[in-house]
Amino acid sequence: MFSTSFSRLFTLCSALASLGVGYAAPHARRNQIPTGPKFVIYSDGLTGTGTVLPPLDQIQGFNVVNLAFLLTSGPADQAQNWANTPADQRKQLKQQYNSAGVSLVVSAFGETEHPTSQDPATVANALAQFVLNTDLDGIDVDYEEFVLMADKNQAGVGEAWLTTLTQTLRQQLPQGQFILSHAPVGPWFSPDFCPGGGYLTVDKNVGQLIDWYNIQFYNQSPDPGYDNCDSLLTTTSSSIFSIQKSGVDVNKLVIGKPGTQADITNGGFIEPATLGTCVQQAVAGGWNAGVMAFQFPHANTAWLSAVKGSSFTA
Repeated sequence: MFSTSFSRLFTLCSALASLGVGYAAPHARRNQIPTGPKFVIYSDGLTGTGTVLPPLDQIQGFNVVNLAFLLTSGPADQAQNWANTPADQRKQLKQQYNSAGVSLVVSAFGETEHPTSQDPATVANALAQFVLNTDLDGIDVDYEEFVLMADKNQAGVGEAWLTTLTQTLRQQLPQGQFILSHAPVGPWFSPDFCPGGGYLTVDKNVGQLIDWYNIQFYNQSPDPGYDNCDSLLTTTSSSIFSIQKSGVDVNKLVIGKPGTQADITNGGFIEPATLGTCVQQAVAGGWNAGVMAFQFPHANTAWLSAVKGSSFTA
């Protein structure tokens, strides 16, 4: 995903130490995990409201906030703003948002980080510790090693790395107690796109450990584009119902779209009302996974209302 700022970075160990927050055992935590459709909004840049989190009255209908980004070198952007928030205030915010049905998640990596050269278990343990130490409900893996995943000479390297990362994250963040989502780009679900199988391989290996996929159906012009309902839902090899035919649970396939043209670099934007017709078609076809937006404040309550329409009963 497109990062709007490049904050100064700290090493993860020093960042965690500076928080002064003790380890919280998973069984002692009460986290908010949505059931039914997921309505996810990313927050990377400053909210513009004087608060670290998007205000609840501006994101009504969303049930997950993904704070971007946590890097292997430490938290940046909104993840750093969250880490810098005093511990007592973080706990109060978590309680407030959870009570409103909103989960707070940190998103790892993003477009600016290529972490595959590092040991995946070590990386996963550090990421999980950040979640535990900063009062979050889980983690989102936004892995974007595009060159590696397309390289025939390194077929399977990225997939194996993501498999180990996911397994280790789940050891530290048990299923049912913490959210673990991934945010792949759409083409990585196409059977012929990645020499190592892309996210079809990842799903086969560890899909049972992943709660859902925030699929980035944008920045892929001209092909497959995802700029109309047909290419998004049926006619491309990485459309929603094509991914289902490849064996992935259709109700883990959250449709991710940019809030405005400003949130993308290479196409895929669909006007919210038009996207709403795509969503209606998908629901009629048996899909009920939900929608992801990148990012607040361009996507907000009005954006989601237009996209959801009356398609969802949950």
